[in-house]
Amino acid sequence: MKGTLAVTGDNAADELLNTDPLALVLGMLLDQQVPMEWAFSSPLRLQERLGGRLDAAHIAHRPLEELEAIFKGPPALHRYPGSMAKRTQQLCQHLLDGYGGDAAAVWVGAATGDELFARLRALPGFGGEKAKIFLALLAKRFDIAPPGWEQPAAPFSDTTMRSVADVSSPEALQRVREFKKLRKAENKTKAD
Repeated sequence: MKGTLAVTGDNAADELLNTDPLALVLGMLLDQQVPMEWAFSSPLRLQERLGGRLDAAHIAHRPLEELEAIFKGPPALHRYPGSMAKRTQQLCQHLLDGYGGDAAAVWVGAATGDELFARLRALPGFGGEKAKIFLALLAKRFDIAPPGWEQPAAPFSDTTMRSVADVSSPEALQRVREFKKLRKAENKTKAD
C-alpha cells in the first residue's frame, strides 16, 4: 500500500498513514472533534507508545485501562482520550474477529463500491459520513477504487476539496479548511 495523503505536516506520520493500513484506519477513526492533523498524527504517537508497532491483536487484547493511559499521554492522542481508546480497542477487536487483524483485508477483495462501503460502515466508530469519506480517501489517495465506488461515497467522490480524501499537500489541506469554514458560515455541512 502506498498513498498520497499529506495531512499531518509531519513526514513520518504521513509516511505511516500511506504505508500502514491499520494506521490509516485508526487515523480516520480518530478524525472527529479534533483537527485533522491531530487525528491523523495520533497513529504514529500510538505506535511509539506501544513500543514501535501497531498491531490490531495487541491493541484488542491490551487491558483497556492501559490503553486509556497511553491515550491520555501527555500529550493526549485525542480530546477525548478515554472514549477514543475504547473505540480504538473495539475497532481492533472487530478487525481481529472479521479480518484476522489485517486492516487492509477490509478493502482487499471488495468487488464493488457498495460492498466496500458496507464493510467500512460496519467498522466500530464509522458512521455513514465517515464511511463515505474513507471510501473516497481510499479511491483518491490510494487508488483503491472498486467499480461503482463514486455513488456510495458521494458527495465526497466529486472534485470539490471538502474532506481529508482531498488532502495531498499543505495547499490542499488549506483549501479543505477554507471550504469547511465557508460551509460553516453558510450553516451547511461539508456534505452539502
